Amino acid sequence: MDALSDNRHVPLCIDLDGTLVATDTLWEGVASVLVRRPWLILAVIAWAIAGKAVLKREIAARYQSAGADWPYRAEVIERIRLAREAGQPVWLVTGAAESTAQAIADHLGLFDRVLHSTGTENLTSRRKRDRLVSLCGDGGFDYAGNSRDDVKVFDAARRAIIVAPDRAARRWGASHGAEFLSLAKTSRLALLKSIRVHQWLKNVLIAVPLILNHEYANAQLVLAAIAAFFSFSFLASTVYVVNDISDLANDRHHPRKRLRPLASGAVSIPVACFTAAALLLASVALASLLPPDFWAVLVFYAVITTVYTFVLKRKLLVDVFTLASLYTVRIVAGAAATGVELSFWLLAFSIFFFLSLALVKRYVELNELAEDAGTRLKGRSYVGSDKDMIGQAGVASAFSAAMVLALYVDSTEVASMYHQPALLWPLCPLILYMLLRIWILARRSQMHEDPVVFIMRDWRSQLTTVAGACLVLMAAWDL
Repeated sequence: MDALSDNRHVPLCIDLDGTLVATDTLWEGVASVLVRRPWLILAVIAWAIAGKAVLKREIAARYQSAGADWPYRAEVIERIRLAREAGQPVWLVTGAAESTAQAIADHLGLFDRVLHSTGTENLTSRRKRDRLVSLCGDGGFDYAGNSRDDVKVFDAARRAIIVAPDRAARRWGASHGAEFLSLAKTSRLALLKSIRVHQWLKNVLIAVPLILNHEYANAQLVLAAIAAFFSFSFLASTVYVVNDISDLANDRHHPRKRLRPLASGAVSIPVACFTAAALLLASVALASLLPPDFWAVLVFYAVITTVYTFVLKRKLLVDVFTLASLYTVRIVAGAAATGVELSFWLLAFSIFFFLSLALVKRYVELNELAEDAGTRLKGRSYVGSDKDMIGQAGVASAFSAAMVLALYVDSTEVASMYHQPALLWPLCPLILYMLLRIWILARRSQMHEDPVVFIMRDWRSQLTTVAGACLVLMAAWDL
């Protein structure tokens, strides 16, 4: 029998978790269920004790993900297409639950047969090998897998194809001359990207009360501000992970968010959860070194961000007001950590300034929608026709921020705190320049990221910020 006719009788069996998709469907299901319904933690533990088959069945019943919602490996799908073109049957053989496996098979339309776990059998390792041997005979199938659980199956396969292997699968493949499927490389910085270290720059706002009250030479207060910065940053990263887990399906349909480490499968759910738990503990440990008022602000921030993740971000306008408030909370946290008096003017300016930036974020997302005015922004309560209103509100907020700043510069507080208060007046046009430029870029469809992150990366915004800081320092000096 020649190779071609042989292939027509020998199926190519494709594993699912870590092979066809760059994630583990069970871990993702468990994490998503617990993020949305944390009170089920004891039930999940009970299902796990009852066995993996039971756990998979119960999780699948509560986490229904569409076939299009998974991060497929393009290289594996291409290999499947080549096999089908050569006349080789292709089977999906997975330890995942029936509903998950069948949804994926129906979506791709590439499989001639689907084998999956049931409520009483976990189709992995020896059980998967025995099922395939009973159906095809020893050496009567080709198998593509990735993990220690697949090694037993590799032993019984005619040909082993190893995809993104763990240590055990890599070792087996190297010693048996197996075929390794070449994949696009994953950045080693994926874990740092998953906790969004670059977003920690936002927490520099914690130092604002210290600086504006001219306490930057007080070493004790500076150390307190640094501890508050890292405590807030670690907590924020924990929230980012939780948010990404809760929003996996939406992120995978977004042109840019689909590339996030969790959405793309570059970072596994267990690794992300362990990292988030460690960061949360570190945040609490640092907060224990700071005054009780900081604790109160930190808890408030955690509660509001959690409610935002699951409820508020889907509420019209409430989401942008919440985002603006969360930036302001960082400033309040800085005052609480250092014991510095908080200015009403600073809070008022902060609300309008960050409301404008939050509205930019929504405007950019609406700008990327189809031209149909009724098209709904996925995961939000906005439609395409809201874009103009959002733009008008955002520009108005920018002018309001400049107006509050102008009133502050003319206040008695400034006259008592600064030796040269007139040097603060250029701050008003500088703020307007920064915000209006961002809005112009957004309207030109040249703004493709979080506007706060844009400010931190854009050299013109950086130059404007430095110029403003210099004016504040010069105004404070006794010349």
